[in-house]
Amino acid sequence: MIRHVVLFKFKPGIGWDDPRALAAERTAAEVGAEVPEVRDWSVGRNVSTREISYDFLVEGLLDDMQGVQDYLVHPFHQEAIRQWREISDWVMVDVEV
Repeated sequence: MIRHVVLFKFKPGIGWDDPRALAAERTAAEVGAEVPEVRDWSVGRNVSTREISYDFLVEGLLDDMQGVQDYLVHPFHQEAIRQWREISDWVMVDVEV
């Protein structure tokens, strides 16, 4: 199994009061239901005020790296990427579990 974790940091001037951020959050929440390769999916807003913190997290569980590749190119995931790219930068990690 592969645990896929992505942390998003808003670009300057973007916050949760921006309608684009709310739309991206809604889309991200639906990825687990829309992409069949995803076995488990969670999302959440950061509650920490620390300077080094990121703003949002998505975390998914997939069977293997082929599942990750299929997830990455899925049209619904691509739409989520489009929305987040407009408002944030991110880091990610895929780990075997």
